[in-house]
Amino acid sequence: MTATIIEIGTLITRDPNLRNGIPIIAGTATSVQRIVALYKQGNSAEEIAADLDHLTLAQVYAALTYYHANRAEIEADLAAEQAEYEQLAALNQIR
Repeated sequence: MTATIIEIGTLITRDPNLRNGIPIIAGTATSVQRIVALYKQGNSAEEIAADLDHLTLAQVYAALTYYHANRAEIEADLAAEQAEYEQLAALNQIR
């Protein structure tokens, strides 16, 4: 029995037609940002893979590796997402 070799560079992708081109786990619509947000909430890679059962542990680790290699990009994306959320929340409170 031979093992299938997966090139790690194939696990994360960008497509301008999906999620505005943010990095996602290939073959899914799950963003690296989503994995990082769960990780920053204290979830382990194993817990994330169990909760998001459409992902393998390797995919979760690939997302975390991408984050650690590109921390400034992902942190900026998370900050922008948080600012947008807060702006929408403030607008909804006004009504």
